[in-house]
Amino acid sequence: MSDKIALSTWPTPIERAPRLGAELGLREDDLWIKRDDLGGLGGGGNKVRKLEWFVGAASAAGADTLVTTGAAQSNHARLTAAAGARLGLDVVLVFPGTPDRAAHGSGNLVLDSLFGARVHWAGEGAPSGLGRVAEDVCEQLRGEGARPFLIPFGGSSPLGARGYVEGGQEVLAQLPDVAHVVVALGSGGTMAGLVGALGAERVLGVHCGAVDEPAATVAGLAGVDPGSLRVRTDQVGAGYGVLHEPVLAAMRTAAATEGIVLDPVYTGRAMAGLFAAVRDGDIGPGQRTVFLHSGGLPGLFGHTETVHRTVSALSSRKPS
Repeated sequence: MSDKIALSTWPTPIERAPRLGAELGLREDDLWIKRDDLGGLGGGGNKVRKLEWFVGAASAAGADTLVTTGAAQSNHARLTAAAGARLGLDVVLVFPGTPDRAAHGSGNLVLDSLFGARVHWAGEGAPSGLGRVAEDVCEQLRGEGARPFLIPFGGSSPLGARGYVEGGQEVLAQLPDVAHVVVALGSGGTMAGLVGALGAERVLGVHCGAVDEPAATVAGLAGVDPGSLRVRTDQVGAGYGVLHEPVLAAMRTAAATEGIVLDPVYTGRAMAGLFAAVRDGDIGPGQRTVFLHSGGLPGLFGHTETVHRTVSALSSRKPS
């Protein structure tokens, strides 16, 4: 097994969130935020921990090009581009859609370009087909003399999950009495690693709509029974990438109470899931709870509806 290559400085901070906790009805010392959004590479985020293992494997394989897939506003793709820039590797990102989307790009697409990545637009179609397209791209690169290394969607595989085994161990060292860790469940690897470090009973994953079978996906990566996992599926709304009203409310509350910025696809849904878990009694006062902030700030600025709704609300406020 190859070693990882360090891409940031660990551990990330863990901070009390007393005003947000009080808003939820928790006690002053109950709610903490694990600041993995502050990872030092490419704007930060949870994917940095996974990428350390993938770039280690790529280096061991003698690769000169990283290839990965995702949505156009993928945080994982943005951080893969940043990792490639730091290590002197070419990066090819395989996205659904057509090149005209880049002409109106914002958020993560801007950073992808700054980091020097190339985008292969796979056309309109099911994102599930991106893996096959990426394999074709790798084959084409080999024909051109390159040595590509394919990183899976979201950086989620047993190898990538090792990053969050380490992340969970950090949480335990910082708050040994933690009862709950709440995390966005996207491609599944972050939750799988946390389950490996903390046990299934302490990790609450909030499904974001990125995969069809969230519990089965995490279980496959973590090697556990899907029935043992705590997964909320009530914050997807109309679907991945579509603004869900409780998510916007959670984003506003977190920002107004703690100055913490969340995104509408991942961390906003995770926070809305935390709100719901407190309302229905799954998380209660006196239980030390950690919210994993997995980053994603650039994606906020690439989400047109959220930007419009937020700016409209600002314009409608009357000065005091």
